[in-house]
Amino acid sequence: MSKDTAIFAGGCFWCMVEPFDTYPGIDSVVSGYTGGHVENPTYEQVCSGTTGHTEAVKITFDPDVISYDELVTIYWHQTDPTDAMGQFQDRGDNYRPVIFVNSPEQRAIAEKSKADLQASGQFGDAEIVTQIEDAQPFYPAEDYHQDFYKKDPLRYEIEERGGRAQFKQEHWGK
Repeated sequence: MSKDTAIFAGGCFWCMVEPFDTYPGIDSVVSGYTGGHVENPTYEQVCSGTTGHTEAVKITFDPDVISYDELVTIYWHQTDPTDAMGQFQDRGDNYRPVIFVNSPEQRAIAEKSKADLQASGQFGDAEIVTQIEDAQPFYPAEDYHQDFYKKDPLRYEIEERGGRAQFKQEHWGK
């Protein structure tokens, strides 16, 4: 069985785990930080906006069961790809939407998917601003952030309802 990884940023990582965690072929979804200039940053450092990191999830998956293209499609359904400065109630650079690619193949799939989404008119005339960047070192977040939706379902539901759920319903019917 082969394994690959995908890294996606789309607002608070608490809300990015559960949507991927439920699919066959996903081995793990880890909350963490990437894209910055400080090694092993803490949550407090990342929230301060001084490290350059973005909250993200790193997904380990079996490409024989679920494709990278399918993961990118799931990703689009979790984010507002027209909002470059955060996601829903989460504002700031550390919440920006980014697809971090680790190969030319992933880049080609992500770029095509982004172009297809733009051409679809799903978001009217709004520009799809989600960035596609080369993967950088990924640092797992502290243990209390891992599997947050399982550890604190009530708070997760509150966070999820903070605009994300309504947006998903309006744009994706979910």
